[in-house]
Amino acid sequence: MARIYPFRALRYNPSLVRVEDCVTQPYDKISPSMQQAYYQKSPYNLVRIILGLPELFDGAENADVYTRAARDFSDWRESGILAQEVEPSIYAYSQKFTVPGSDNKVLERRGFIALGGLHDYSEKVVFRHEQTLSKPKSDRLNLLRATRAHFGQIFMLYSDPGLTAERLLFNESAVPEIEVTDEYDVLHRVWKISEPGTINILASALRDKKLIIADGHHRYETALNYSKEHAPAQPTSSERNTASLPHPPYPEAAVMMTFVNMDAEGLVILPTHRVVFGLKNFGPAAVVEQAKTYFDVEQVDSEDAVTLQKTLAEAGSERTALMAVTKAGNFLLIAKPETIGKALSHLSERQRQLDVAQLHGLVLEQLLGITPEAIREQTNLRYLREAEEAMEQVANGEADIAFLMNPVTMNQLREVAFAGDVMPQKSTDFFPKLLSGLAIYPLD
Repeated sequence: MARIYPFRALRYNPSLVRVEDCVTQPYDKISPSMQQAYYQKSPYNLVRIILGLPELFDGAENADVYTRAARDFSDWRESGILAQEVEPSIYAYSQKFTVPGSDNKVLERRGFIALGGLHDYSEKVVFRHEQTLSKPKSDRLNLLRATRAHFGQIFMLYSDPGLTAERLLFNESAVPEIEVTDEYDVLHRVWKISEPGTINILASALRDKKLIIADGHHRYETALNYSKEHAPAQPTSSERNTASLPHPPYPEAAVMMTFVNMDAEGLVILPTHRVVFGLKNFGPAAVVEQAKTYFDVEQVDSEDAVTLQKTLAEAGSERTALMAVTKAGNFLLIAKPETIGKALSHLSERQRQLDVAQLHGLVLEQLLGITPEAIREQTNLRYLREAEEAMEQVANGEADIAFLMNPVTMNQLREVAFAGDVMPQKSTDFFPKLLSGLAIYPLD
């Protein structure tokens, strides 16, 4: 069963800093330019902890970014920049945004921040939907060991057609404690909920739910492994004065999550495009010719990213499709179901029908010869949200070939996850992202 808990969060002290100058996008969505901008915003911006720049070190105590992150985190707590809540609480969290690529369509996504119990996937409480990469997990484990705190939330989906949490937590007349507009013009608002009765009702309502990780697979698996390392022989409570509230058996047994109802409005999934680089003896004509084994291939006489994505979307409404971008031209690849079904017979039927599975299993691995290990290590592969950027990298020689993708649908994600299957890495890109630094879960 899913377990949620209130917690005494560390939060930025608004009397000492501007919260909007300190919060960030998730660490894996911070570009080098964004990293520099965050550094310039405030000496207390969270980027200094979650994605520190390799600055000149001034002594042994600053030997690496993780040691420096731990030092800064400790200093900010001692100076009161980060203040700990008196009462265990959960936090209603709203994000209002314009859907990218739409005609100014505005949506609001509602959820709540709380601690969530950690479960092995085998327990069938928490379900993943995509594979993970080794480098991010190693990086996040080093940061967790150094700081003993969680700074961002795992994005969790659950199903509740009755909208229990939304009706319980959101009061249109309530004034938010935090209101921030981020660099993507997303309005983030947060309200603290400390009333024990409300928290207990919510905990009970989610007890029978199954959870799907939308974003944060690497951090979830890192937290799970860390939890196992620190499980005491006789677990004890990590909270004080919480006799009437649920609480984790020990601090590392839970991680900070944002829970979002997959049956509510506001869930948007964007495509994640693939850029392939560093291949030896790459020839676009040969690859396109080989692709005809599995795909009907049509050359598209356009260099406009919007046009290419529109063409891809139209083709994908009937069969799975990919758009290959090369210096020799752009090519629409429309799947041949029977041929692909035989070639990917080792996968489940659900997986075989996914364009990302077809791309990885057939094009990347078989036609381009990129090994699964190289894909995991991102040796020859980059993942990009913007089609224009992917096309530019091919045009200026930074990449050999790019593949534009259609987004995974919510129904595909739900079916794959609950069946115990997984998609390739970086198959989904939920928009908007959850801001890091709205609340912090310290383990000490």
